[in-house]
Parts: sequence; structure tokens; C-alpha cells
Amino acid sequence: MKLVKNTLTGKIMSRISESEPGSLFFISDFSEFNNDEVVGKILSQLEKLGKISRLSNGIYFKPIQSRFGVIYPDTETIVNAIAKRDQAQIMPTGSTAMNLLGLSTQVPMNAVYITTGSSRTINIGKRKITFRRSVPKNFAYKGKIMSLLVQALKSIGEENVTNEHMYTIRDLLMNNQEESTIKNDLQLAPLWIKKLLSQIINEQIHE
Repeated sequence: MKLVKNTLTGKIMSRISESEPGSLFFISDFSEFNNDEVVGKILSQLEKLGKISRLSNGIYFKPIQSRFGVIYPDTETIVNAIAKRDQAQIMPTGSTAMNLLGLSTQVPMNAVYITTGSSRTINIGKRKITFRRSVPKNFAYKGKIMSLLVQALKSIGEENVTNEHMYTIRDLLMNNQEESTIKNDLQLAPLWIKKLLSQIINEQIHE
């Protein structure tokens, strides 16, 4: 297949060539050309020529080649790029938050994030990334650790918190650098999570 060359094609190819391997591209990344339909067709042509790879509908990336084949961008890179494009806040939730905090060793194939943007599911090979629109209160936390803990504990459930979970949370709170925001963030947490975390924090203070 031959690529139809024009000034716009050259500019898009130049930008892709100058980018780092693994970089993601959306049609909206080329919005200055004011022609999403043509940009989409050019990206599709470049994908067929092997210049870029298709990640999902409307999402492409510059391939990273290895002896095992193409290496796909990791989930965090993908979700951060989508959040930046949509000008939305995102937060891992469920088993995704648990894994990031070390409260679970299971790496979820289906990553779930809450967002201030649109709800959607993106299929990436055998993986799936789900965005669920959530209320602003979930994004009012000032500290990253506390917001993740709240989402992880919601997923675990009050009756399922184990001693092992408690030890891990204790270490997380001991080693975090968010002392100035914890007091504020505790007030936003569900009552049972607030009590549990307050108990751990008070135990640390009196050690």
C-alpha cells in the first residue's frame, strides 16, 4: 500500500518520527490541522504501513520493538494520556488500587478507574481498561495515598479487612510524605474507613 503524500501527511509523519518509542497518539493531538477526518485516515494509513500500531479505536502508539515482538505501553501510561486528552481527573479503584498499594498481589487484567470524564471501556488485546464517571467528592482528597486507600478499602469491604491488610496500611502511612493532608482527607472518608485509619494513625503516635 502506498501512502498518499501531502503537506499534512508530512507534518504528521515528522511528529511521529521525532517522538519517543511508545508514545501515544490521538486524532485530537493534531487538532491544529482542523481536519479530524483526514488526520484519522492518515493515521490509519500509517498503521497499515507499520509506522504506528493501533492500540484501540482512535488510539495509536509508536511501536517499541523487541525480540519478542511489539511491546505495548503500560496501563498507567495509557490512562494518563487519555486523562490528559480529556482534561479529566482519574483515580485507580477496586483491585487496581489494591494492587498499587500492595494490598493485593494479583495484577488485574481489567483495570478500573473512576473519572471526572466520560464513562467508557477500552479493549487492548486481552486487557481491558474501564473508566467509570464518579462524583466530585471522590476527587477532593489532597493526598494521593489517602485517596487510593479509600478506594482500595471500599473494594475490600469493612468485614474483609485482615491483619495483613492492617500491617500493610500501617507501613504505607508510616512511610508517606502527606502528613499535612491526612487530617483533611480523613474527614472525607466513609465513617468506617475514617475510624480504621484514625486507629492506625493514633497507634503510631503513641508508639
